[in-house]
Amino acid sequence: MNTTISKKISTMPEKTILLSKKGMKELKKAISQLKHDRAMVIKGLHDMDKTTGHDDRLERIERLSQLESIEAELAEKHQTILAAKLLPTKRARMKVAIGSVVDVIDQQGRLFRYTLVDTVEANPSDGRISVLSPLGRNLVGKTVKDIVHWSSGIHNTTFRLVRIA
Repeated sequence: MNTTISKKISTMPEKTILLSKKGMKELKKAISQLKHDRAMVIKGLHDMDKTTGHDDRLERIERLSQLESIEAELAEKHQTILAAKLLPTKRARMKVAIGSVVDVIDQQGRLFRYTLVDTVEANPSDGRISVLSPLGRNLVGKTVKDIVHWSSGIHNTTFRLVRIA
């Protein structure tokens, strides 16, 4: 196989990942930070003298390990950004789908707002839940006024869907 063709095949994303503008921005920021961290580790390695001291060798090994870890994470983030696309801005807002912002009310009358996102972008503490999470799976396809039941282990929760944006 032609090496140019095999390179293109190996860098093609396996599946499309839909991200919000915030998620795309955070991904790009993470890549930028990793590039900065990599540059600092490389600079530190260049600044180190090749000495025979035991402590210096251990520090060099530690920095090389850190560099390897940064490179692996950077490669993973690059693959993610290759597969990433922004969520469509125009879509039917009648049913919950990836990218929907939903308001739900629990049985005690408390209001919760969630944004349904791809797994890569999920951060429940920030209100972004994966469409593959138990709650996300139960919300997808629902319409306003639908009742949503989901279980987190032994605890069962019921929500009423009151708004889709």
